[in-house]
Amino acid sequence: MAHGPRIVRLDQLVIRPGSGWARLPLIAGVVGVVFTVLSIVLAMGSKESTKQFFHSWLVAVVFFLCIGLGCLFFVLIHHATKAGWGVVVRRLAENLACTVPVLAVLFIPVVALGMYDLFHWTHADAVAHDRLLQVKEPWLNETGFWIRTVIYFVVWSGLALYFRNASRRQDDSGDEALSRRMARFSPVAVALFAITLTFAGFDWLMSLEPHWYSTMFGVYFFAGTVVSAFAALTVLTLAFERSGHFRGVITGEHFHDLGKLLFAFTVFWAYIAFSQFFLIWYANIPEETNWFLSRLHGTADNPAAWRPATLLLAIGHFAVPFFFLMPRTIKRNRTLLLIGAVWMLVMHLWDVFWLVMPNLHREMTFSLLDLTSLLGVGGLFLATAGWLLSRGSLVPSRDPRLVESLAFENI
Repeated sequence: MAHGPRIVRLDQLVIRPGSGWARLPLIAGVVGVVFTVLSIVLAMGSKESTKQFFHSWLVAVVFFLCIGLGCLFFVLIHHATKAGWGVVVRRLAENLACTVPVLAVLFIPVVALGMYDLFHWTHADAVAHDRLLQVKEPWLNETGFWIRTVIYFVVWSGLALYFRNASRRQDDSGDEALSRRMARFSPVAVALFAITLTFAGFDWLMSLEPHWYSTMFGVYFFAGTVVSAFAALTVLTLAFERSGHFRGVITGEHFHDLGKLLFAFTVFWAYIAFSQFFLIWYANIPEETNWFLSRLHGTADNPAAWRPATLLLAIGHFAVPFFFLMPRTIKRNRTLLLIGAVWMLVMHLWDVFWLVMPNLHREMTFSLLDLTSLLGVGGLFLATAGWLLSRGSLVPSRDPRLVESLAFENI
C-alpha cells in the first residue's frame, strides 16, 4: 500500500556544516588513533600481552568488518530484487560498505605480524607431528592465507566502491540505465560475495582451531554478519532522524521493515547455530565435538569455564530478541527498536568474542586490550563512515524508485 508523496527539504538529505555529524570524522579519528596507539603500547608488555593484542584486534576488526559486509549484502540484494522500499536507507548502507578498504588496512597486523600467535597451523613443529594438519596443509599455509585474504578484500572493496560510485553518479545524471546496470551485475556480485565471505570465515575464524571443521560455519558467519548490519543501519538511521535529518523521508514504515529484517535474521542465525550444534552433537565425531566441548564443558579443573558465555549467547542472541522484536508495536516504536538494535550489536560482538577467545584462554577472561582494540578500530571505522556520509546526499536523490520508497507503507 502507498500514500501520497511528501515534501522533503534538501537540507535534510545532507550533513550540515558545523553539525555534530560533520565533526564525527575528526572526533572518531582522534579516538581511534589514540586507542590504537595505546593498544600497541600495551601489547609490548610481554609475550602474553602480544598474543592477547592479536586476538583482541582480530575480534575488533571482524566485528566492524561484519557491519560493513552485511551492509554490502543489503545493497547487492536490494539491486538484485529491484526493491523499492529500501531506497531511502540504501545510501547509508553503501557508505558503511565502503569502510571495507580501511578495515583491510587494519587487518594487516593479523596477516603480517600475528599469524604465529593466532594460528596453530603456522607452527612447523606442530604440523610435522600432526597428520591432520599435514592433510590440511595445501589449504592451511601462510602463502595461501595471504593470497586469499588479498582476494577477499579486493572483491569486497571493488563491489562496495562500484555500487556506491554508480549510485552517486546517478545523483548527478539521473540516468536510469545505471540502475539497470547495477541490477544486472548484482546476481554475479552476490555469488562472489557468498563465496568470499564463506572462505573468509573458514580462514580467519574456523582455522583458529584447525582440527575442527564445520561445513555450516560459513552460513553461521554470514547470518551474524547480516544481523549486525541491520542492527547498525537501524541505529544509524534513528540517530540521523533524531538529529533533524530524514524527517518525512524515512518513516515508521521503513523502521518497521528494518525491524522485520533484524528479527528475521536473528531467527535465521539461531536456526543455523542450533543446526550446526545439533548435527555435531548427534554425529559425536571427536574432531568436531571438541570445539563445542571447550565452550560447554571447559576443562577438568573448571568445567564451567566458557559455559556462562555460551548460555549468554544462546539467551541473549536468540531467546531475548526473539520475544522482544516479534511484536509489531516494538518495530514501530523508535525507542524500543533502538534498544533492540543496540542489544543485537552487543550480542554480535559477544558472538565474535566467543568464536575467537577460547583459542587463547581456557577460561573466560577479559583484558584491557579487548576494550582498547575495540575503541581503536571502532574509532577509525566511525571516522571513515562519517567522512563518507559527509561527501554527498544521504539518500539516492535521483533513483527511479525513490518516489515509491517515499510513499512506502506496510500493509
